[in-house]
Amino acid sequence: MMSKTKGYPRFLAPKKLQPHYPLFVFLPGMDGTGELLRSQTNRLEIGFDVRCLAIPPDDLNNWDFLSSKVVSLIENEIKKHHRPVYLCGESFGACLAIKVILKAPHLIDRMILVNSASSYNFRPWLHWGSYITDVLPDVVYPVSVMSLLPFLASLGKIESSDRNALINAMHSVSQKSVVWRMSLLREFYITPTELSKINHQVLLIAAAFDRLLPSVAEAHRLGKIFPNAHKVVLPNSGHTCLLETDVNLYQILQQHNFLLKEGKRIVSQI
Repeated sequence: MMSKTKGYPRFLAPKKLQPHYPLFVFLPGMDGTGELLRSQTNRLEIGFDVRCLAIPPDDLNNWDFLSSKVVSLIENEIKKHHRPVYLCGESFGACLAIKVILKAPHLIDRMILVNSASSYNFRPWLHWGSYITDVLPDVVYPVSVMSLLPFLASLGKIESSDRNALINAMHSVSQKSVVWRMSLLREFYITPTELSKINHQVLLIAAAFDRLLPSVAEAHRLGKIFPNAHKVVLPNSGHTCLLETDVNLYQILQQHNFLLKEGKRIVSQI
């Protein structure tokens, strides 16, 4: 399939490559920039070689193309250095992570879903609001983006530099791409039967003060379907919890025994 964009999704790599560590692949939210893991990266690098997916701001590709591209990128990484792969998706990226693990279960060892947007259609105002976004005048759209900020973030828990990064990421995506990504979320549906075939260890992280999505309810729903799921509720966090200063993703993985022992690899097939 040909890409409909000027660029292709790619992995952003830190300056410090650690090829002998497990690969940690982060799939971002609606912004698609791959830049909003910034407050977690240094801590994750204690035990991981981190990659963040960056989706071009003009991307209009479907789930199948995006998931196939991520699979290809992961394959390229582990061809160079064979090691365990942790797949982490946040919001929109959580839906993409599910698509990826269903497409190539043998590549992934463990999956982390943060405030999964698989719950998108359970918020009627979001569902109908996505149609309104499609017809907003160009001059109104930037204002509407900023109006979402209180729903996206617990701003008092985020450093000013990270707040600015969030705002820049929100403005970096064109209105056309936002409408397209919302349409992908509207059509996203994986049957419980398909989901139950994912035998991997899955960590479901949900923010109790997520005002955008019913993330806690979705974590409970998915936790009943995935055979090997563990749930973590962050009691004081909002939707963009990974930007919050008191949220330490690596520590959460440690506390919930989600780190593989060195040299051990789990191979799962669906």
